[in-house]
Parts: sequence; structure tokens; C-alpha cells
Amino acid sequence: MRVATFNVNGIGARLGALLQWLEETKPDVACLQELKAPQERFPLAEINAAGYGAIWQGQKSWNGVAILARGTDPVEVTRGLPGDPSDEQSRYLEAVVNDIVICGLYLPNGNPAPGPKFDYKLAWFERLIARAQQLIDTGAPVVIAGDYNVMPTELDVYKPERWVDDALFRPETRAAFQRLVNQGWLDALRAIHPDEVIYTFYDYFRNAYGRNAGLRIDHLLLSPTLAPALRAAGTDHAVRGREKPSDHVPTWVELDLSALKA
Repeated sequence: MRVATFNVNGIGARLGALLQWLEETKPDVACLQELKAPQERFPLAEINAAGYGAIWQGQKSWNGVAILARGTDPVEVTRGLPGDPSDEQSRYLEAVVNDIVICGLYLPNGNPAPGPKFDYKLAWFERLIARAQQLIDTGAPVVIAGDYNVMPTELDVYKPERWVDDALFRPETRAAFQRLVNQGWLDALRAIHPDEVIYTFYDYFRNAYGRNAGLRIDHLLLSPTLAPALRAAGTDHAVRGREKPSDHVPTWVELDLSALKA
């Protein structure tokens, strides 16, 4: 089972690129972020024609998340991260696909920091940590996949000294991510590639992709129940180099679910 995450940076502008990627790599599940489209503008007909069922939470101009499942419809569990009923930003979905709980997220950027946006990021992180613990406590196999807007370590950022005051790399942000992982979650890409420089985001400016000057901010975390199924993890790096690309790279894991039945 291949589970992927892809911040598409506008599903209207990148639909062709998304459909090409789906056809080429055929992920069983794809978590999408930054749809940047209201609920009624989600291209369901095109997604269905590509062989995928979908649930999504749109938002005009900003945010927006979706979960796609190949050959089936995701069974929605919840939309919106629990813990703050007043939060109207479209950043979180949970669904079940093939008996795996799939959580797709788009964690707030938080810049400028310090400030209200950074406070919102940290508060959102606290809610995520609480929900993640609830999910672990169920004993279910779970993937939390998406754009976390966090570089966990210096290995995950080109020239880390330039990012020390950025909301994606501030100590508070990295500490929150570490608290999440310390619940027992496996950072799948880093588990397979512990020492490699791998980036999942490249700015559009200054030839960042060509210089390999990027960030690793898209992550797939596996619950302790699911971690034994991990067989491979990587990125579809070449997608970023195509015409009119997203600034993110699709990131994926390969899971052998038969390992969970042994």
C-alpha cells in the first residue's frame, strides 16, 4: 500500500500536474494540501475519472485539504482538528482506507514569529498532539501525513543558520514536533533514510530546486501499530522540476499490510 502526501499549491492551477502524478505513481492514498479552492470548486469529476474517490474540506483562496483513495471512497471519520470549535481554517481530515486510519493535515506556517500567527501555530500543534495521543491509544494503524511546516533537525534544511528565527525552525516548533514523535510515532522518511539530505519543498525563487536548496517539511508519521509494515519511503523529486509545478515534492511510504496480520 502506497500512501503519499502532496501540497499541490492550488488544485485549480495544478490539476494537470496532479493527474499526471496520480497516473504515473498510482498511490493507494494521497493526502493533498493547499487546495486553495472553495468546497464547490473541488474537481471531483476529474479525480473520479482518474480512478480515485475523495473527501475534501475546501476554503476560498487559502488552505484546504483532501484525502484521495484509489478504487474506493475514503470513509470519513472527522473534518477539522478537534479541540477548538471556533477554528474555521480548513487544515485537517481523518478517514479510513483499507482499515488504515489516514489523517491528512496542513499545519499552520506561523510566520511572522513571534506574533498571533505563531501563537496559532503552537496552539494548533497542541491540539494535534492531543489528537495523536488519542489515536495511539486506540491501537489502530494510523498514518498522519501532510505539510507540517516544520524542519525537525538541521539535516532537514539548507543552510539552517539562515532559518533560526523562522516559525518553521524555531525551537518551540521543533520541540512540539519532537513531543509528537515521542508519543511513539515513526518519522517514516527519516527511518528509511536516517542520514540523507532529502528535501520536500523548494522556493520558486533563486533557482532553489536547481541548487537543491530546500526544506523537509512534508512528513508521514506511522503509529506504533503500523510501523512494522514500513518497507520503503521516498519522494517523487522530479515532479518539482516540471512546468508550472507546486513548490512541494510528493512524499510517500510503501507499507506491507500483511506484516500486521502475522
